Amino acid sequence: MSGTAAYLLSCFGFPFLMAYAAASDLLTMRISNRVTSLVLFAFVLYALAAGMMLSEFALHIAAGCLVLVASFVMFARGWVGGGDAKLAAGATLWLGIEYVAEYLIVASVFGGVLTLVILFARAYPLPMATLRLPFAVNLHDSRTGIPYGIALAAAALTVLPHAMG
Repeated sequence: MSGTAAYLLSCFGFPFLMAYAAASDLLTMRISNRVTSLVLFAFVLYALAAGMMLSEFALHIAAGCLVLVASFVMFARGWVGGGDAKLAAGATLWLGIEYVAEYLIVASVFGGVLTLVILFARAYPLPMATLRLPFAVNLHDSRTGIPYGIALAAAALTVLPHAMG
């Protein structure tokens, strides 16, 4: 593999997977295991293509594992969905250990804003035009959770340029 492959994976592959995960969470309130598996697989390909040293690769794996454990504790408590937990860990693989705190802070801020916007919107009736959109009706339902994958993906794409720079 080459530097070109690493560039394409980091500039197009990872952002595409994050956008897909966010869109999927918005439309279905679910993030597929296939998507999170592809995030992991694409990172391994990126590491090989970029010629990442084993020690640096190990630190990226450690970051992903750290976030996976923490996010699964949050999943077990019912605070986040399982797909969110896996997506956060996968994103952290790409960003590395030195960007874990920045990623989690940005994701928390984005997630807080997303939650407030959705809760605010839920306080008002849906416009008639959106009543034919099943995802909008589902998102508006107060018994439905928040598609936090949107915030996780946006945070990953916000932090990525610093991590890859």
